[in-house]
Amino acid sequence: MTLGLNRSLVSLDNKLNQFDAAVTVQRAVRQGLTRIGADLTPVPVLADRFELTAPTQWTVRLREGIRYSDGSPVRIKDVSTALTMYRQVSGSYIAGFFPEWPTVVPVDERTFTLETKRPLPVLDYLMANILLTPASANVPEELQSGVGSGPYVVTASNRGTGEYTLRRNNNYWGRPARVKQVQVRFVPEESNRVVGLRSGEIDIIDTITPDSADQLSGQPDVAFERVRGTRINQLFYNFRKPDGHPLSKASVRQALSLAVNGKRLADEVLAGSAQPAVGPVAQTLNGAVPCGTYDYDPRRAKQMLEAEGIADGDLRLTLIWETGEFAGDTSVMEAVVQMLGDIGVRVRLRQFEPGGNISEWRQGRAGDWDILGNGYASPVGAALPILQGMYGGTPERERTRDTYQGYINREVLTLLDKAYAEVDAERRQKTTARIQQVVWDSWPSMWAFVPNSVLAYRTRVADVSLEATNSYQLARIGLEA
Repeated sequence: MTLGLNRSLVSLDNKLNQFDAAVTVQRAVRQGLTRIGADLTPVPVLADRFELTAPTQWTVRLREGIRYSDGSPVRIKDVSTALTMYRQVSGSYIAGFFPEWPTVVPVDERTFTLETKRPLPVLDYLMANILLTPASANVPEELQSGVGSGPYVVTASNRGTGEYTLRRNNNYWGRPARVKQVQVRFVPEESNRVVGLRSGEIDIIDTITPDSADQLSGQPDVAFERVRGTRINQLFYNFRKPDGHPLSKASVRQALSLAVNGKRLADEVLAGSAQPAVGPVAQTLNGAVPCGTYDYDPRRAKQMLEAEGIADGDLRLTLIWETGEFAGDTSVMEAVVQMLGDIGVRVRLRQFEPGGNISEWRQGRAGDWDILGNGYASPVGAALPILQGMYGGTPERERTRDTYQGYINREVLTLLDKAYAEVDAERRQKTTARIQQVVWDSWPSMWAFVPNSVLAYRTRVADVSLEATNSYQLARIGLEA
């Protein structure tokens, strides 16, 4: 079976590399204590017990007999080492979800506790993203090789081309994978992915536009999976601007948002495949609440800019994004240029190819920019950790450029601390809702939307079950004769 991905899979480790399709492949090789299930709640994987036994303590037990592909057992030390490596890696995506790192305390050979100084009531969600590998082989960087406990092993890899060969793990502790070998290919051009699927060269393609779905819908040997997604895509502002810069003012950020016709973008450019966001995180997440809407009022936009002393032609912005960030990304950016031009704001587009240095630009290390076209995956299933990851930036994290585009809001930080410390679920949700409203009112995005996840596959592929995280369990898929 061959998968055609729209983004290059540079690693089978998720410390830094976390786009949606990568989750499917990474977790076929490496696993966590839990995973986020179809209903966006934690499901046990390597642990058969994961229980909150005290406000600052979770008790965890490893499954009996679980082993890596080389036959070595999964040990408690692998968990503590993994937590250390995720914490130490520079620019860690996963680290942003953790307000505090738990300490592993062994109880017996299989049982241990995860201890925190303050309550961490969503730790079972968070640990779904800590993938285990033998402690002796783990380092604070993306792992390019090594063994995992998953149903597949890597037999060949090329980070440069994004091509990998996976074979069934004959030592797998659980139900064996149904397909013996899986080829993973990076196919950046959507048209090439569509052609490959139609010809039978590729069996599954992800993240396709409505136009491509229309092209494939008449094919008798092609089927689709569609779900409402958890990923939020944004035109996010650069919060590293100095005081006095127009974008440092929430009123200017709001004014620019009023120039964007989000309904037209969603209905025409994205062809109804997405919903404009009504909050800072996807509404599919547990704990998400609606906070407002992105209104279109170019007249008011001009009035608000003029009130800030900004006339036609005064404001020139740079919008950056990486090709393949979301389906139809280039069309969205070009439409936004026209919309902002209608209120006298000039926009320069800078498009980065996959594998380029956009990460250095996002961190403010390579060049200046004003708006980032970006997608933020939500692999933990709950709103609170996503709010922590995106909007929980601190001055300390900003010194290492580990904030989300420089966003630091002290009121949000106070509320996040309060939410994480609250053991009572109802009171915690009330604070979580308040965080979302405070973030929304700060106008972090010019526009944001939540795409529907669409996956197309050959009908010879059986039992594809796409989940809201835009991933699926590779080992459960079969091939019909």
